[in-house]
Amino acid sequence: MRWRDLDWFLLGTALLIAVIGVSEIHNATLGTKFAAVWTKQIYFLIAGVGLMLLVSRIDYKLILEASPWLYAVSVAGLAGVLVLGKAIFHSRRWIPIGGAHLQVSEFVKLVIIVVVARFCGSARLNLSWWDIGKVGALVGLPAALVLLEPDLGTALTYLPIAAVGLVLGGMRWRQFGILALAGLLMLPLAWHGLHPYQRERLIGFMQPQADPLGSGYQVLQSKIAVGAGGMWGQGMAQGSQIRGEFLPVPHTDFIFAAFAEEYGFAGALGLLGLYLVLFLRLIANAQLAPDRAAGMVVMGVMAVLAFHVLVNVGMVVGLMPVTGIPLPLMSSGGSSLLFTFAALGLVMNVRLARFVN
Repeated sequence: MRWRDLDWFLLGTALLIAVIGVSEIHNATLGTKFAAVWTKQIYFLIAGVGLMLLVSRIDYKLILEASPWLYAVSVAGLAGVLVLGKAIFHSRRWIPIGGAHLQVSEFVKLVIIVVVARFCGSARLNLSWWDIGKVGALVGLPAALVLLEPDLGTALTYLPIAAVGLVLGGMRWRQFGILALAGLLMLPLAWHGLHPYQRERLIGFMQPQADPLGSGYQVLQSKIAVGAGGMWGQGMAQGSQIRGEFLPVPHTDFIFAAFAEEYGFAGALGLLGLYLVLFLRLIANAQLAPDRAAGMVVMGVMAVLAFHVLVNVGMVVGLMPVTGIPLPLMSSGGSSLLFTFAALGLVMNVRLARFVN
């Protein structure tokens, strides 16, 4: 590997967003019991860059070939979480390792990206219903295990990976329409399958004013924080919603609201612009991929990160229900940060394959 062949522009953009995230975590937790979290985020950031470089050195073709074994290990890992995982906030999602808690379901996204890319990349251009069913089963099994934790938000992030793989693999519009209609018809069944707190979140999203101190509290306080930022913001570490601790966990799922309150519409627009640059760079790498499966790997990474940003920002401004999906590179959390850089390592891997003689 030659260092000059790495996508330094992509890495620089990701690091810039991550540094902004560390700064905002520091501001959002200043004077609270979470005040030391920002230092842990720095350690995870350094580890994430190291992991990215490590993943970029492993030939992506070897990773594709090993994907069935990786998939089996991932499913076993998710099953192990249900038995051995540490329960936090009524959810069993984490496995304690040293002084940290790693969320296995985050890293499973990498395996799903590779497995779907391998299957759809080698399939014929027109996918049959049998092919679509196989992809559904491959993604559905780990998603079902994650739902048992329960973690609806992370399970949902597996869907865009499958969708991009199917679309790029040759799924016809008629098939897409039938699947979309089937999904709509299953919504009542899905509603009854939700946990009570998940139903409360959906109700709070649709009618936050009905329970302003309960299910609608997070949404209302988040929208107040975003609106309080105005055009230019209230200034670094000066947000009234943050300092008054009205905004719940502003350093995790609602970090975009905290950032918007401090830096206003201009700052929020600039941050979203950085994400757009990141996604466009990922698409450019996909277009230059050496083969079809490699391009699908990169597009799978782009799809899951874009889904994270879309849902998280939509949640913060009240356009989507609260699902606990973090903002990539910004939200506090080691597992999410490590996954993101590992995923960028896959992209670097594909890029470096172009320079192999």
